[in-house]
Amino acid sequence: MVKNMKSFIAAAVLVGAGMVAGCSSGPSAEQLAQLENMKQQAKSLSSQLQDKQRQKGDLEKQIAAKNGKLQQCQADQDAVKKALGK
Repeated sequence: MVKNMKSFIAAAVLVGAGMVAGCSSGPSAEQLAQLENMKQQAKSLSSQLQDKQRQKGDLEKQIAAKNGKLQQCQADQDAVKKALGK
């Protein structure tokens, strides 16, 4: 039992020392570069999203205009049918 306890304590000390040695006071240059890269990607994606939203709005306007024309054509067709007595 004592041997197991000593092994456990030794392992805990090694793990703790590894954790302390692995910690630094700030991000590494590689981490900063990754962060900057991710910021640029986010900015690019945000810009793409805005472009797509504008395109969606334009397409919705075109659809509304075509729907209006379609309704007018149907109304004209109904008027002609009524005038012909059909």
